[in-house]
Amino acid sequence: MSGKRVTIRILFADEGTFHHEDMELPTSVIEEYDRLIDGLREDPGVLKRVHLDLRRLVAAWVEDAE
Repeated sequence: MSGKRVTIRILFADEGTFHHEDMELPTSVIEEYDRLIDGLREDPGVLKRVHLDLRRLVAAWVEDAE
């Protein structure tokens, strides 16, 4: 997972409160999948680095597009 990277903001809901986390991903994750959520759920490089609680995931978006 090297090369050009992009910041993704992920919004979670937890018992009525919301909080976000930012993470950096290679732009290839954005380019290879039709939807960002698919890249977060299926990309082997992402899955090796992070565990996402999909039950609490509300939204995810590109925070900066370089």
